[in-house]
Amino acid sequence: MIENLIIYEDEYCFIVNKPNNLIVHHSYYARNIEEDSLVQILKSLGYKSPIPVHRLDRKTSGIILFSKTKENVSKFQDLFETDRITKKYIALVRGHIDEKITIDTPVKNEKGNYKEALSELIPIKNITLNISVQPYSTSRYCYVEFYPKTGRTHQLRIHANKISHPIIGDHKHGNRHHNHMFAELLNITNLFLHAEEINFIHPFTKELINILAEKPKFWKEFERILENKSI
Repeated sequence: MIENLIIYEDEYCFIVNKPNNLIVHHSYYARNIEEDSLVQILKSLGYKSPIPVHRLDRKTSGIILFSKTKENVSKFQDLFETDRITKKYIALVRGHIDEKITIDTPVKNEKGNYKEALSELIPIKNITLNISVQPYSTSRYCYVEFYPKTGRTHQLRIHANKISHPIIGDHKHGNRHHNHMFAELLNITNLFLHAEEINFIHPFTKELINILAEKPKFWKEFERILENKSI
């Protein structure tokens, strides 16, 4: 069983810290994945009808809000539709970034139609490693915060690549040379994208809900490598 899966709960909803490489629920687009889904795991824990209010893709870790009943899910969905909820993601991207970036490139959905998409990126810390990654003698990265203003599939991954700062560990929208270096030299193959924080006024209790989700272990492994200056 996954430890520390539920990080907030009340009588109306609960919040999950989803691990990497776990689908939220089975669908047509995940038809070739045979593993248990997050929804199946939650049902095995005793949640009769866990309903995800929003989505995270399989590779992304972090916060997902669930409604406990079908009757209440619309109240939570309305928070997203009326922009009354804030989600913060953290990521490790290729290259140095020195200022805030707004990205408003449309994103194609599963049906092939382009939809408007808006994301804000704030740089937190630039990193330089003394490791050659083609075609440069060193490799440069940046810890960033992402604030998605819309909720398109793979939006942050696509937007990061669009501004030439792809997320490390993204094998679909990323840079294969940097992904290969992380896999071969650091033994890290996971996607560095984590839904870390959510803020909203609870639609039923009217309380301010502010929840943080701990990062997966591989983030801490990378941070230890940086601290020990072993690369």
